[in-house]
Amino acid sequence: MLAMRGLATGLCAGCVVGLLRLSHDRAAARVALWLEEWREVWWTVPIWFVVLVALAVILRRIVREEPLISGSGIPQTELALAGRLSFTWWRVLLAKFLGSWLALFGGLALGREGPSIQMGGAVGAGFHALWRPAAPHALTGSPYVVAGAVAGLAAAFGAPAAGVLFAFEEMKSRRDTSLIVAACASAIGAHLMIRIVFGMGRILPFAGFEAPPLSSFWIVALEGAVFGVLGVGYNKTLLWLHDREAGQTLIPDRWRALPPLLLAGCLALFAPLLIGGGESLIIFVGEHDVALKTLILLLAFKYLFAQYSTVASIPGGLLMPILCLGALWGRLWAELPVSALAAHGLASGSVQPYVLFGMVSYFAATVRAPLTGIVLVTEMSGTYTCLPGSLLAGLIACKVANLLHCPPVYDSLKERIRL
Repeated sequence: MLAMRGLATGLCAGCVVGLLRLSHDRAAARVALWLEEWREVWWTVPIWFVVLVALAVILRRIVREEPLISGSGIPQTELALAGRLSFTWWRVLLAKFLGSWLALFGGLALGREGPSIQMGGAVGAGFHALWRPAAPHALTGSPYVVAGAVAGLAAAFGAPAAGVLFAFEEMKSRRDTSLIVAACASAIGAHLMIRIVFGMGRILPFAGFEAPPLSSFWIVALEGAVFGVLGVGYNKTLLWLHDREAGQTLIPDRWRALPPLLLAGCLALFAPLLIGGGESLIIFVGEHDVALKTLILLLAFKYLFAQYSTVASIPGGLLMPILCLGALWGRLWAELPVSALAAHGLASGSVQPYVLFGMVSYFAATVRAPLTGIVLVTEMSGTYTCLPGSLLAGLIACKVANLLHCPPVYDSLKERIRL
């Protein structure tokens, strides 16, 4: 019975996430074409910035009406499962869908994966109220909320196995047989919905990447150690920026979302590759030759823009921007240390796998869920030959981050939520 209910939860959550992905992708493509010729059709620029001002007002209104949708939504879902907060599932679902869609439409460097997990959890809470009417708001350890969250990640990334791992590694769900069955059934349902109904395949076309030879695995291990430090740096700068923005008094509350949206508008005109969560940028650095100066500029601007997009309690996720920054760092690692070692005969093979290892190790260091990151990147890209290297880099990065005594990013964000 729980397996069938998990499957139903996964199908419904997958449908919600599929609608978000499909509607956003089509709208973003049309806006990109519209803005592409702004130098010839100049009047599109003021119109677009008027739209961004309107988005800022609407986003602040939505967050004021439903504060639990701020940020990625993963910390809120984890707090609900821990019994530390409750929510009205349909309000969170509708507000998160609209708020996330508008933030993504505005070009902010946010992911839809965190919101997908929260929306999936809200769908699960709805089924919890249906199947456990005696305690509709008692969500502590609810298998349906867990199943919904699993389905959200599985549908957002097209990675069902990573969705299941995320529930038990990051969300610390209890590991009993019934919950594992519900989570697996939900992941299958979400994956079927995304693949068959919406026709969406892998996010990253990297299946042809070849793993480096075993003689170069010491470079992979070194990359994991360095990226463990970089991931800690990301967490610390993100939290510092959050605290500074929350304590500022210069910008009135109703306009808090406007500065990052205006920055997104400027980047949409002059550097469109930098806007959005980062899927297109990952593909760009993974498949094309990039000049070193260009790569450094892309990394610097994406790092700053991705972190600034998360302020002002704007609905939107961190997972895809984290993976994008990991890919950029990974490509820089391939362009500098790996290329230098290759020139002296100390390394061999393609530089492309180091992009994947960068994604895995950066994810492991920031989120502190190495197995989820390893399986997630493998499922997203289809590069199963690189799995041994991903395991090595991810586990070392996680160990280094733990040795530096830096809490995982979602644990730190949970502490900043006012209950």
